[in-house]
Amino acid sequence: MKKQLIAAAVASSVSAVALADISITGALKTNYTHTDYESASKNDSDIFKHEADLKITGKSGDTTVVMNFGGMDFSNETLTSIGDGSVTTPGVGATVTTFASDVSVGAGAKLTAGTNGTSGTAGTLANNKIDIEDLYLTTKIGDVAIKTGQWDNGNNELRASSRKGGKFEASTSFGGFDVKYANGNAADDEITVGTTLGGVALSYTDKNAGEAIKASTTVGGVGLKYYAENSDTANSDRVYYEASMNLGEVSVKVGKAEAETATTIEGDTWMGDFEGASGAFDLTAGQDVTAIELATSVGGNKLTFRNVQVDDYAARDTSINKVIVTRPLASGATFELTYQDVSDDGSTTTDATSLDLELSVGF
Repeated sequence: MKKQLIAAAVASSVSAVALADISITGALKTNYTHTDYESASKNDSDIFKHEADLKITGKSGDTTVVMNFGGMDFSNETLTSIGDGSVTTPGVGATVTTFASDVSVGAGAKLTAGTNGTSGTAGTLANNKIDIEDLYLTTKIGDVAIKTGQWDNGNNELRASSRKGGKFEASTSFGGFDVKYANGNAADDEITVGTTLGGVALSYTDKNAGEAIKASTTVGGVGLKYYAENSDTANSDRVYYEASMNLGEVSVKVGKAEAETATTIEGDTWMGDFEGASGAFDLTAGQDVTAIELATSVGGNKLTFRNVQVDDYAARDTSINKVIVTRPLASGATFELTYQDVSDDGSTTTDATSLDLELSVGF
């Protein structure tokens, strides 16, 4: 009996050790958005949307493996909802929204959005599914940090994010300089050198068809930031300037992104979601973006006001005003209310006000 107890204790301790270096984190949010369009020719909309992410991290010494699950984007905007495991045969012209991974649709039916099927033919809707978005390994070989696999390079104020497999990075530091080599394929070689001189953080990246320059510092309580994406292609340079400071209990931030006539400001940041590929507010080549943000806290609520001006393109000026109220709840979730007003000179159908209610939780 003692031997059995000892064996069980040993097995339990081994399992605990095996699981001790594995962590699981994630987040889920649900949004309700009501949009009121000024144009009588465009119907107002009410949309519920749910998104989730899950991240698994495993460690062994200086080596870490990260697997990030995403793409769990479930929307219900129309009349018919189909759950996992159910089957339906809608009539011609019916609109179908699904929470399932796969929905089979009979011949003669038509899926109006996100569809592989067309009118008169059978099809499968497989938008709402779990994808492995990132899968990468980090480790060290001597003083050199290694990262390899697939991951997203993140948004910034000038460009949209992108995800690619087969990536490799090697970085190290010496003599006060940080040096990184990055490669996604033969056309994506990059070398970045960074350092700090007199309180100014500097970095320069040499790219296959251009360069990136970054500088940031703080002077007299004012944070300053400069970021440029210069391209070998004519009229395709982009640049971003930012200043931020605190005035009493109010934090103030001003940013300006400028694009030459043959390139476009993209990305999803505090200035706005201009990542056109995601169906966000898609800008035109040559348009500039200027934004100001005021933020403070009142009674446990974070209050944020943003004004965004899109201009420098004939008859396409756009003004966006946004008010955001964020409050942590006793339940552990966070509630956020966002009111937005869009006035667009370039379109008669995009002028609108919207109210978005979001409930989110991270774990």
